[in-house]
Order: sequence, then C-alpha cells, then structure tokens
Amino acid sequence: MRYVTSVERLATQRGVQQGEQLGEAAVIQRQLTKRFGPLDAETLTRLQTSPCEQLESWAENLLDAATLDEVFKDN
Repeated sequence: MRYVTSVERLATQRGVQQGEQLGEAAVIQRQLTKRFGPLDAETLTRLQTSPCEQLESWAENLLDAATLDEVFKDN
C-alpha cells in the first residue's frame, strides 16, 4: 500500500468537497430553471460560488418558495 502524505490527503478532501459543491449547484440550477425559467448570470454565479451548506438551505427553501427571491431569502 502506497503512503499518502497529509498534503495529498488534503488535496483529495478538497477535490471531493468541490465535486459535491458543483454537483449540488447543478441540481439546484436545474430545479430552479424548471420552476422559474432561465436564470440570470448573477444567480448562476451565486450558485456556483456558494458553499454546500448554503446550497442545501436553498434546496430546502425551493420546496415552498413561490418566487426565486423566496428561495434565496436566507442570504
């Protein structure tokens, strides 16, 4: 078994976290587009740059929101 340095381990963890964030953002983007129509550039940037915790909050808001503004009410 190959030795994995702490730097390699951190890089792997960051890669996994980044992959999770991108995946969550993509799902929420598809859901928002289906519900509210095409998203503006500001909203797309917001989705792509927000941490997973924020994306999860918005995903929950999406279930009850009547408008796009209501989805983003927490931030």
